[in-house]
Amino acid sequence: MTHRRLAPGRLVLASHNAGKLREFAALLAPHGLELVSAKALGLPEPAETGSTFLENARIKALAATRATGLPALADDSGCEVAALGGAPGVHTADWATQPDGSRDYRPAMARIAREAGANPDRRCAFVATLVLAWPDGHCEGFEGRTEGHWVYPPRGENGFGFDPIFVPEGESLTFGEMTPEQKARLSHRARAFAALAAACLPG
Repeated sequence: MTHRRLAPGRLVLASHNAGKLREFAALLAPHGLELVSAKALGLPEPAETGSTFLENARIKALAATRATGLPALADDSGCEVAALGGAPGVHTADWATQPDGSRDYRPAMARIAREAGANPDRRCAFVATLVLAWPDGHCEGFEGRTEGHWVYPPRGENGFGFDPIFVPEGESLTFGEMTPEQKARLSHRARAFAALAAACLPG
C-alpha cells in the first residue's frame, strides 16, 4: 500500500483532551509540525456514532479537516476489559462523562472494579486508533495495542483516563505511576503513532 506523506506545517489535533494534546505535541515535535487543538480553534466535538475505534477516529478527523482546511489527526482509544466482554471499549469516554458534560474517570474506574466483581480474570488492553485526514477527504488509519491487566484501587497521579489502573504486560507500575517517558515506550498511542510516523510524517 502506498501511503500519502504529510508536508511540514500546521496540523489540527481533533481532540479537546489536554492529556492527549501533551502526548501528541511531544510525539510530533521532531517532525516539523505545528500542532493546534480543536479546542483552541473553537471546533465543536462531533457525535461519535461509529461502532469501532477506527470509525470514530475518522469522524473526528474528517470533521476537523473540513472545518479548518488543514490536515487533521484524530485519536479514538479505549480500555477493553476481558471480564466485561471487552467493555467499555468504544464507550470508554462515555463511562467517564458526567451529567454536566465534563469527564471524571474516577467513577469509571470504580465501575470496572464493581462490574468485574470477584471475576479473577484481570486481563485488559489499551487500544488506540489514529486517523490522519486531508482536506480532500483522504484518510490513513493506524492502530496500536498494549496488553496488560487492571488493578484497583487506582495508583499514581500521572497520565490521564484509565492510566492509574492499567499495568502493561511485564511491568509492575501502572501508567499513572510511570513518567511520560516510561509510558511512551509502552503505550498503545505511541505504538500507533510510530506506524503513522513511518508511513506518513515528514522528517
